[in-house]
Amino acid sequence: MAVQQNKKSRSRKGMRRSHDRVALPTVVYCSCGEPTVPHAVCPSCGAYRGRQVVELKSADEQQ
Repeated sequence: MAVQQNKKSRSRKGMRRSHDRVALPTVVYCSCGEPTVPHAVCPSCGAYRGRQVVELKSADEQQ
């Protein structure tokens, strides 16, 4: 069985554990007010960084 030679300091222990956290979901709110994923086009209005980049189909065009 492995036994440590020297005590790990609080700093080194914290650096090792820095990636063990639970990542919170990142949410960005579009200008229309809907939550979206960062660096992606808003699925509800089709805007990206304040510009309209995707023309969304109206209800009449979908049928």
